[in-house]
Parts: sequence; C-alpha cells; structure tokens
Amino acid sequence: MSTDTFNWHDFLRRWQEEWVPRPDEDDEPLVVPLNRPGADEAVIAAAEERLGQGLPPSYREFLAVSNGWYVEQTAGIYRLGGAADIDWFRDPFDMTALYEEGLGDDPREEEVLLAGMWRRALRLETDSDMSYALLDPGDTDQDGEWALYVHKGWSGEFPDRYPSFRAYMEAMYRSFHGDRAGSPEFVNATTRAQDARVDEAHALALHGRYEEALPLLQEALSFGRPRSGVLLSQLRHLLAPHDQQGYGLLGADPRYLPEILPVEAMAAAGRGARRPDHDDHWVGMMTARGAARETVEAVLGAVSEGTHRYAPRGPWGRAVAEARESALWGATDAAWRVLRDALPLWEPPGPLLIAPVGLLADPVLGPLITPERGRELLATPRAGGTGPAPEPVPDLDPPGLSWLAEPAAYRQSFDAYRCVWVEGTDPGRLPALIGEEGAELSAPTDPDTVARRAPRPHEREGVELWEDRAVVAVGRAGASWSFAFDGYAHHYLSDLSLSPAAAASASGRAVVVWRDPRGSSWADRPAAFHLSVAERGEELYAFTVRGTEIRRSGVIPEALDPARLFHPEDGGEADAERRLLDALHAELGVSLPRFALTRGRLPTFTTRSWTRAPGPGEGFAYLRFEGHRP
Repeated sequence: MSTDTFNWHDFLRRWQEEWVPRPDEDDEPLVVPLNRPGADEAVIAAAEERLGQGLPPSYREFLAVSNGWYVEQTAGIYRLGGAADIDWFRDPFDMTALYEEGLGDDPREEEVLLAGMWRRALRLETDSDMSYALLDPGDTDQDGEWALYVHKGWSGEFPDRYPSFRAYMEAMYRSFHGDRAGSPEFVNATTRAQDARVDEAHALALHGRYEEALPLLQEALSFGRPRSGVLLSQLRHLLAPHDQQGYGLLGADPRYLPEILPVEAMAAAGRGARRPDHDDHWVGMMTARGAARETVEAVLGAVSEGTHRYAPRGPWGRAVAEARESALWGATDAAWRVLRDALPLWEPPGPLLIAPVGLLADPVLGPLITPERGRELLATPRAGGTGPAPEPVPDLDPPGLSWLAEPAAYRQSFDAYRCVWVEGTDPGRLPALIGEEGAELSAPTDPDTVARRAPRPHEREGVELWEDRAVVAVGRAGASWSFAFDGYAHHYLSDLSLSPAAAASASGRAVVVWRDPRGSSWADRPAAFHLSVAERGEELYAFTVRGTEIRRSGVIPEALDPARLFHPEDGGEADAERRLLDALHAELGVSLPRFALTRGRLPTFTTRSWTRAPGPGEGFAYLRFEGHRP
C-alpha cells in the first residue's frame, strides 16, 4: 500500500478534532490528547538501529507526525507507544508452537506466515486489555508495508490481520465513529459526508444502479452510519438470496413488517426445525424489538408451514398474485416475466426499503429469485427511478423433456422417475382421478422433502406391503396438459406394475412414462422404460422396454415405436431415453418444468398404488433395510 498520497497530519488532526467520549464513558474528560509530538528523524533512526531493522513506510511516517497514539479501541489496544517504546515481541507465551501444531500437511501460505509471526513481530502497544499490536516484518507487500496483527489474549480467537499500519489506523478511526454513531450529538464533517453517501446510494439503488450504491453503503456502514446497514442488507440479500441477512429493528416497524418480518422468520424457521427451543428465543427477540407477540408467532408459523403469502398492495401486488398463480403450477419463467415487467410499479412502504425483499419469504415466489434474477431485479429502475432496463435473464426451463436424460446438477435424484400427464384437465382434479382415497393437494412444498419423508407401506395402517403409492408433485405442462410427477420412485417396474393411464383419462387423453434404471442392481434385472397412452378410460397403446426385451400392446404411432427408439446400435441407454423423450414432446406435446421440480415448490398428493395385488402363483417380496447407530 503506497503512502505517497496519504496525509497523516490531516488524518490525525481530524480524528483529534472529532474525538468525544463514547456514550458509556461519562467519566472521560471532554478533551483527550490522542497524539504526541512527532519524533525527529534522528529518534526514528535510533529506534531502527536499536531494533536492527528499518521500519515500514506508513508506520515510520506516522511516528514523524505523532510519536504514539491513544487508540481507545474497546476490544483490545488502548495506546500505541512511540519510537522509544517499541520492541520485539519474542513470543513470551510460546504461541509459535501452538500455531505450528495446527498447520497440517498442506498449510496455506497465510497459515505459515501467522505461525512464524510471533517470534519475529514488533510489539507496538503500551496499554491494552491483554491484547497486542504486532507488526510482522515477514508478512510484507510490494510497498514494503508490514502486516499488523491484533491478538486479543483473552479471546481464544485468531488474531485480526491488517495489511499495514495505515490500514489498521484507518480501521480504528472507523471503529471510533461506529462506537459513537448512535449518539445524536456526534455530528461532524465526516458523519455528514457519510450520510450524504447513504442518500446518494439510496437514489442510485432506485435507479437500478446498485453496483454504484454498494461501495458507498459499505463505506458508510464501516463508519456505523444509520440506514447504511439495512439498505446494504437488502442489496446483499437479493444478490445472494439463499444467504441470511439481518434487518435490525426494521422488522418490527409497522410500515415494513409485512415485508421484513417474514424474511427474518425464514432463517428462524430453518433453525427452529433443528432446535425446537429456538422458536421461543426468536419470538422473544422480535417482541423485544417492538413487534406484537401474536403477530410474530403468526408470521413464524405461516413461514414454517409454507402458507405465508407475500401480498403487497396496488399494481405491484396484482402482478405478484398473477405471478404466484403461474408459479404455483410450475410456470416459473412466465411468473418471473410478470414480476420483471411490473417491477417499475413497485413502491416502498417507507424510505428504508429499496427493493421488494418480501418476495424471498413467499414459498412459491421466493425460489424463483436466483442470484441472476436478484441482480436483474436490483438493476431495474423502480419506485420512480429512471434508467435503462437491464438485459433480461434467460429462461431457466428448457423446452420438452430431454433434460430428464441429462446428467446435470438439476437432475437431483431423477434417475428413477414416473409421470402422468392428463390433457384438458385442471391440475386440481388429479387427486380425484388417480389419488388415494381422500387425497387432496397440499400447500406448495418441496417435492423432494415430502417424497423422502413419506411413510412406507409398513408404516401406514391399512396399506398392503405390495402397494406402491407415490407422492407426486402437481402442475401444468403447457396450455393443455396437467402433470403428476414422482422423481423419487421407491419401486421398480415389474409384472405387478399398473399404469394409472386409464384411470387418469376419464375425460381425455392421459400419458404415463415410467423410467426405472435401478433394475440392474436388483437381481441383475436390466433397466426398464414404460410408456402407456389412454383416452376416455381405455388404454390405446403401451410398451415396456427392459434391456433388449420389448412388450407392446395396441397400435403404437411410428414416431414412438420402441424398436426404433431403443435400437442398441444407435447409442447407449441415455441416448435411447433422450430419443424417446424428444419423440414424446414432438408427438404428444408433453413437457415438464425443470426449475419447479428441482428448485421450486409445487402442490403434492399421494396416488393410488402403481402396483396391483399379486395373483395366484405370483410372488411378491418387500425388502426393508434399517441402519443402527453405533
């Protein structure tokens, strides 16, 4: 770090002029001399000769302006000594051995530097709370600056590292400001300048220029300026939607509570699922901030159960409702386009909100906000802001079905899958067509979680062991098809398998696809693929392919002929699967929404059994594996 343009005189004079006691330091005098007279060059040179080492540039220049400094930093160092006070640390507590023990076989460079720092460091402080300010001549940069480590001996933590003495002093100056930022009497040129940066960042954010707003807010936050933290949290949250952000008292403010409290409750709901006692702690914390306990408990319950609804008012609220209806059935790209087009209409409920972060807490719309879409949202002018619209993020759902055959991160556990498509039928009618007795659609939920937690036949009263009742995710596939999809099938295709196509086709066409690649691990059975198509309660055609064996019935369209699609000379199993999926999309127009099935939330229900009861002379085996913790 070059010090050529840094003016130590101005920096230290400003710090001295702005100094006031912290609110908890009533016994401190109103004026404290932070500095000492600067050291002559001869004094600094004498110190270097005594130490046998030249001092780093920024520290040397500091001594020439102030030969020591009252840091008054609450978490460690109180006063820095002058040229005559500093000396080598020499590791009196044998920290070197402790840190060398933890290096491991392949330590990082910074770990090696830290382990060696203790014996070669220069100690600067003369008054502290069991803490040490250590300049390390072995950790230098291209400008000859030494890294400065602050070791809090009482903390048991790794020391804090600063790239230079100047960087340390600038950080302590910001800490000095942050300690006093809540005091209305603490007003000076620096606070006014930082508050002006917050105002500028606020305006930039609403104009869609969030990238320019970020550094302004980051700097203002380092000075502890009011509003900077809550504005910065909104930008950071939408840039990393799956991370957690704190909003302080904003969640208890009646103006912002509908937006912010559910977002805060998301993190609490996740922790509460792991720690049952956490709910009471969080409710108590939010109540202490000023929110009504009944409201906090109701919001936390709705977020935990997946029933919360983000429901702002006005044109933006109508767009949110329209988008939710699309996303509810899997049309997530269409839903995002509705939100994107309506973003300029968003109006904040108060001056501390610069983006509709409440979207993140909606169980249906929240998953749509990927980091890319978060950036697009922030880059869109809104609330009266003006500027060019950002380049739209490409749709996330590929057309058709062939993505099911792609070995990609989206696949999750879809090596085994089965799906029922019903033409001309609302998704809400599917439980009546193929659901178990009393089946109803659930609230939108994660299909993976629901399917994996669903009870097995031996865990359900009145369910036979041979039954194969699937938990399916429900949605729309295009304009004319509804679907029920099971990506986590627990049974494999067998002679007892029963296609639900006929039952699903009571009022129109139904298509069933069943992919079972797990057969090769079960009694050496080859993988299998099944297709059946029915209409008005009657099966039109069907086939099952297992290895080289093909079973077929009815008049199968040429485009779907399994002998052509599963020809062994035309590639391997994945190629054959992809050809069939492409043919199904082209011939019948069926598709599936990848994003909704892998990252979104969809309604679910439990189907009737996909297997029939074993007949005379037919066998059935139910295998159950249990693990035991040691």
